[in-house]
Amino acid sequence: MTVAYEMTHLEKLEAEAVHIIREVAATIEKPAMLFSGGKDSVVMLHLAVKAFWPAPVPFPVMHVDTGQNFDEVIAFRDRTVEKYGLRLVVEYVQDDIDAGRVHEDYPGAARNRLQTVTLLRGISDNQFGAVFGGARRDEEKARAKERVFSFRDEFGQWDPRNQRPELWSLYNGRHRKGENIRVFPLSNWTELDIWSYIHEEQIELPQLYFARKREVVERDGMLLEVNKFIQPEEGETPFEAVTRYRTVGDATCTGCVESSAGDAEAIVAEVAAARITERGATRADDRISEAGMEDRKKEGYF
Repeated sequence: MTVAYEMTHLEKLEAEAVHIIREVAATIEKPAMLFSGGKDSVVMLHLAVKAFWPAPVPFPVMHVDTGQNFDEVIAFRDRTVEKYGLRLVVEYVQDDIDAGRVHEDYPGAARNRLQTVTLLRGISDNQFGAVFGGARRDEEKARAKERVFSFRDEFGQWDPRNQRPELWSLYNGRHRKGENIRVFPLSNWTELDIWSYIHEEQIELPQLYFARKREVVERDGMLLEVNKFIQPEEGETPFEAVTRYRTVGDATCTGCVESSAGDAEAIVAEVAAARITERGATRADDRISEAGMEDRKKEGYF
């Protein structure tokens, strides 16, 4: 008797993402994948490696470097690129500051919101027809509006009212020269899915994601680790706490959370009980209105 095999939830998500990645590689000229060393980009790269194994990943990875990254994450990024034999393209926000294309609010100010100009310049200079990003719909409301294939015009702009239908998982990547497609293979994943997959696949991550004792200050309702970018301000008293990072962005605006979860299995249990998204809880730059994030995306933000 033939027994039908039923795919698990994670296997279905993996198959969908692999299909999307292969579809882009087959139909769009010169794609690239954003890779920062954060957990979502690590999972996305892991899926790309699976999609083409035993052949190498057939496109480069790109990182928009603000100059305010965690050193540990940059070191992890470089080790991963070497491990898989990838071509890494790094575009620096500092280059756009030096050229006068963007301006810091003040020396040492968070640069996370300056990335859009650098991202658009990197896409244009390298003539990438499509760029993969690790955004998920569960992160916040503006991201939830976006299709898997997100069309951007020649100015990098996104119009949420003019998106292409994706019935039956059929994707339309047609675009004119100068236009671009942003592709989100993890659109239908949740934070719990990501961590469950990391646990199941035993995917290596930067140690920032796992609990350890850190020196922190409490600021604007967040715990910020004391480092070369974050120093105690007047009235703040540093203290030690056992924390981990739920998301990893710029060191200037990413907070950690109190946690004893030291491995992926413990984090799965912790995330299953969480009632607030990782970005809403720990990213100062995302504590803006839905309209504010949507405006940033319309300008070209991922």
